[in-house]
Amino acid sequence: MSLTYVTAKEAAALVNHNDNVGFSGFTHAGCPKVVPVEIAKRAEEEHAKGNPFKIGMFTGASTGDSIDGSLARANAVKFRTPYQTNKDMRNAINAVQHEPVQYFDMHLSQVAQEIRYGFLGGVDVAIVEACEVTDSGEIVPTSGVGIMPTICRLAKIVIVELNDKVPAKMRGVHDLYELQDPPKRRQINIFEVQGRVGLEYVKVDPSKIYVVRTSKENEGSGFAPVDEITEKIGENVSNFFVSELKKGHIPPTFLPIQSGVGNIANAVLASMAQNKDIPRFEVYTEVIQDAVLDMMQKGHISFASGCSLTLSNEAMERFYRDLDFFKNKLVLRPSEISNNPGLVRRLGVIGINTAIEADIFGNVNSTHVMGNMMMNGIGGSGDFTRSAYISIFVTPSTAKDGKISAIVPKVAHEDHSEHSVKVIVSEYGVADLRGKGTYARAEEIIENCAHPSYRPLLHDYLSLTKKGHTPQNLYACFEFHKAFMETGDMINADFSKYKK
Repeated sequence: MSLTYVTAKEAAALVNHNDNVGFSGFTHAGCPKVVPVEIAKRAEEEHAKGNPFKIGMFTGASTGDSIDGSLARANAVKFRTPYQTNKDMRNAINAVQHEPVQYFDMHLSQVAQEIRYGFLGGVDVAIVEACEVTDSGEIVPTSGVGIMPTICRLAKIVIVELNDKVPAKMRGVHDLYELQDPPKRRQINIFEVQGRVGLEYVKVDPSKIYVVRTSKENEGSGFAPVDEITEKIGENVSNFFVSELKKGHIPPTFLPIQSGVGNIANAVLASMAQNKDIPRFEVYTEVIQDAVLDMMQKGHISFASGCSLTLSNEAMERFYRDLDFFKNKLVLRPSEISNNPGLVRRLGVIGINTAIEADIFGNVNSTHVMGNMMMNGIGGSGDFTRSAYISIFVTPSTAKDGKISAIVPKVAHEDHSEHSVKVIVSEYGVADLRGKGTYARAEEIIENCAHPSYRPLLHDYLSLTKKGHTPQNLYACFEFHKAFMETGDMINADFSKYKK
């Protein structure tokens, strides 16, 4: 059976108002780039006629501007899940208006299965990017996978953007597997980072496939360069690992590393590469960044498993150019496998994620600024943190030129509790919270991670309550946040008014 080829505009016409649409990819990697733009144009045209046009959005994680940006600017989104990073989508989510985008944040490992369970509504249309699609319905993803196997199987129609900028020899990089639903779920037979259990393509009934030929570059841009603060955080994490190796807490062959997205993650990996006391190691993560490719070529990383190649365009070209070298050193999986908590625990993955703020008892806020404004979402941090061999959160001690302390009496929004957070690292040091009671944790975090300017204030807060297992004062715990909202600087927090 031959496939049906259409233009991007014709493909967009297959999407109707109120449809639920699933998109391939994970970050900008592997995301469709032309059909979503045409859907946005169609929405604007319908709105100009006085007609409603909005779609529900399922994604693997964040996307490129062609999806989140275009659709948000066209006011074409009725709901969105999960993680996002686009400024226009963020503004729509945080908007105070009659019909804001309904955004529900989810652990990335759970998205595909909750779609399958029917909790989120059906999938009307899947729009995916591929480097190859066959007449028999074999679809080979590009640089990111996300929830692609599930949305392709469940969708009534599948629109495939066949991107000739991605070489077809990407086939073989992916390991595509979909979990069975309870009560018939079987174990995942992955017992080492490089293990495989699935196919190198997604198999779809060819009668529901519509192909759009494209020629679009990756939407990647480089992360902010490593600066003095992030470099110091990287050094602190690296030195902590060396200490753990010497104590025998980490095996001499080391353990797989998961690192979040951004310049701090790159700084940590760079510091590990420079530390001669850290052996060559593997990566079991969601996002494979530029630093991982560099370390592979230099022999510091032996293998990487992820959900996406979230690379700058320059690094992406290098990957394609040296694909024969990288093909045997990495694998891309669906997010329910790359982020699977059971596999994280089985493999002994060390999780490293970024905090917006942490409180003196070890609770972490990863998502909301000042407690109410969504930044990006929880992403995969929860998938890894709860099950990690060691869960580490990294953060600069301050933001906004020192006017915001990342270490506070109580987080304004809690994503990760003290029960899951084992280590916190700032540019000032490492707070190892393992085996420590509440007061000891507070002292560890204040003295090792807080900016020196804020340490006296944090000690003032800690002295307010003399009884109880957790010395929390519900009258004063948000004094840092109140001071910032009222004066623009947390350093103006005043705990004397709470003292009896």
